[in-house]
Amino acid sequence: MSDRPLIVRRSKWAVLVLLFLTSGACVPLDDAMAAIFGRSMRDQRSFDPYENAQQNALLPPEGAVPFASGNMAADPFDVNLGQAEGATDVPAPFTQLDMVNDPALLDGLANPVPASPESLARGEELYTRTCSVCHGPDGAGTTGNIFEVHPAMAAYPLRGERAVAYSEGYLYGMIRVGRGLMPPYGHQIGHYDRWHIVNYVRQLQGGAGN
Repeated sequence: MSDRPLIVRRSKWAVLVLLFLTSGACVPLDDAMAAIFGRSMRDQRSFDPYENAQQNALLPPEGAVPFASGNMAADPFDVNLGQAEGATDVPAPFTQLDMVNDPALLDGLANPVPASPESLARGEELYTRTCSVCHGPDGAGTTGNIFEVHPAMAAYPLRGERAVAYSEGYLYGMIRVGRGLMPPYGHQIGHYDRWHIVNYVRQLQGGAGN
């Protein structure tokens, strides 16, 4: 008796099983999952990136001041100083070396920010966040967290006679470009915020200095 009919039947079943297994390849998996869970990301509404561009544009708020340097420094060796365009009280670019060679370079720089309660509050906030870790909350230089770990690296005492004698312009300059072991903060602290810190430092010094 020939085995041909049995082979044919088995071949048919094999073809049916193969068709069943491969049929899943014709249906996207997320569609199959949607049939089970009732949702599919494929069927969501797609948006044109430029749809309603005029309405959805991220326009600056009214009264915003553009910054000349944006997020890029003008020179590879400069930091982003965040200088506001058109501000007449912003000093020309200078470096640490300029301040060393000419300590009186910024003595004539006038503080454009009155030491109002609002300015002192802002200055205290910035000082606490940025300066107190080294100079200490009271400006003594030996009360900061750095001193506890590295006593040999005590920060400059802001309440000492020498610091009290610094002009406000000089203090502004140190914040902007740094001095000695102190790194520059011009890329982190904006023009007017530096003056808020200067006002607060003067308060720590008891209002002394010029």
